[in-house]
Amino acid sequence: MAETKLHPVITVRLYTDEKCFGPGVAMLLERVDRLHSLRSAAMDMDMAYSKAWTILRNAEKCLGFKLISSTTGGRHGGGAVLTPEGERMLSAYQAFAREIRMEGEALFQKYFSELPFDGEQQ
Repeated sequence: MAETKLHPVITVRLYTDEKCFGPGVAMLLERVDRLHSLRSAAMDMDMAYSKAWTILRNAEKCLGFKLISSTTGGRHGGGAVLTPEGERMLSAYQAFAREIRMEGEALFQKYFSELPFDGEQQ
């Protein structure tokens, strides 16, 4: 059943002169960290590997540092891990976004709790 109660959807996107980091990059990095592969992370998100690579490179260019370190295949196989900067960026983003959402929920309650909206059409 769909959510009918009025509620906010709060997302965080970080910009310089263009968008450089947001929920999509964060999800990609979370999966790279878990799966140790950009290709597997992309597949897990139903995303083309080339698109994942482009998203990642754009974020790295915008931020000015590498988010992942990857090795090509071979006898021991390839893989990818978050760089120390990538780990710090993901952790900072997750904490910041979580705090923003909590504050946003509190502000939503402050400003909208008195409205009669119940999700039903009158």
